[in-house]
Amino acid sequence: QVQVVESGGGLVQPGGSLSLSCAVSGFNMDYFAIGWFRQAPGKEREAISCINPNNGGKFYVDSVKGRFTISRERAKSTVYLRMNSLKPEDTADYYCVARTEACSPSATAMLTEPEYYDYWGQGTLVTVSS
Repeated sequence: QVQVVESGGGLVQPGGSLSLSCAVSGFNMDYFAIGWFRQAPGKEREAISCINPNNGGKFYVDSVKGRFTISRERAKSTVYLRMNSLKPEDTADYYCVARTEACSPSATAMLTEPEYYDYWGQGTLVTVSS
């Protein structure tokens, strides 16, 4: 059974940092792209980052580029999202997602539509507030 399970959310002050983890099971990370979406209250789900299964290529949307870092640890079947310089507008539920093959057929940008991702976690809440 395929599962992706997020952890690590919480309350952090503006300018602070937080790391999220995504533990995957039921599939081989070598063949799946793993990514992160988020959904703020009253807003649509937003793709933010993805890591390719083969070459480990990483993608970020402009709103988090330079502040967030995606990484993976194959031995632990885990993908991480390190978030620095957090802003109140980063407050959202964060979801780990997975899809077969690559983050995108393009080498320059990840697929951003939720329907392209086959597996979703339950989400973990990140609140950025003083």
